[in-house]
Amino acid sequence: MGFMNETHASLDDLSLFATVAQSGSLSAASRATGMPLPTLSRRMAALERALSRPLFQRGPAGYALTADGRALADELGGLADIRRRIAKWQSAETGAPPVRITAGIWTSRAIAFALKPDVNRSWHPHFVAANAALDLARREADIGIRNAPPDHPWLARRQLATVHYAEYGTAGATGYIATPPNVPSQRWLHDHRGSEIRTIANDPRLCLDLALAGHGRILMPTFAGDTLGTLERLSEPVTDLTHEAWLVTHQDARHDPPIRTAIEEIVSILT
Repeated sequence: MGFMNETHASLDDLSLFATVAQSGSLSAASRATGMPLPTLSRRMAALERALSRPLFQRGPAGYALTADGRALADELGGLADIRRRIAKWQSAETGAPPVRITAGIWTSRAIAFALKPDVNRSWHPHFVAANAALDLARREADIGIRNAPPDHPWLARRQLATVHYAEYGTAGATGYIATPPNVPSQRWLHDHRGSEIRTIANDPRLCLDLALAGHGRILMPTFAGDTLGTLERLSEPVTDLTHEAWLVTHQDARHDPPIRTAIEEIVSILT
């Protein structure tokens, strides 16, 4: 009975392999990395042994990737970018650290407008697309604004405020502007006003611009719509969409001073 090879591939060797794959030849990778050709060849052979997979077809024309080699190169597609980002971070001057915030577009907009420009702030906001599949428990973002409390034991939460939705538009606007039904407010709009939807756009900000141009009504939170000053509220709040907003962060991350300061500022804005 054979034994599995439990040797782990070196991250440095994987990085070298990615350079070989990208360069197209061992000699080109040797020039790019400054590593002598015999040393690079030995490192690639060691990587094949560690992975128990043939990564190269060796022949008179040089090194060509096998099917396994091509598959590994695909898996390592982001490694070079990570190394460049780490090098950039390592060489950058020390400054206020970023705090990654993930929230819906209207909440992000409210935070952006309320935050006062301050070159001496002990943190700076890094807004992350709300539709990104971010896992706060795995620290893919530092602060999240959610419409329900988390059920993960590693996540801390703080209730913020009650959120109401209503219809907004220019005076006399008819018909509706919607995004695809991938969030609760838009599912409600498609379910209850579907026959009156006149325009669909993927970007909520474009929906706002269309409403400002008089193309129809949009459904949005009252905390955002009531402060626009350019659109009228054209309905009572939609009871079905009323919910509580929650600030969520990792239990450990919330004790980091920049994140703690960011939490307090965001809470003061959203409550």
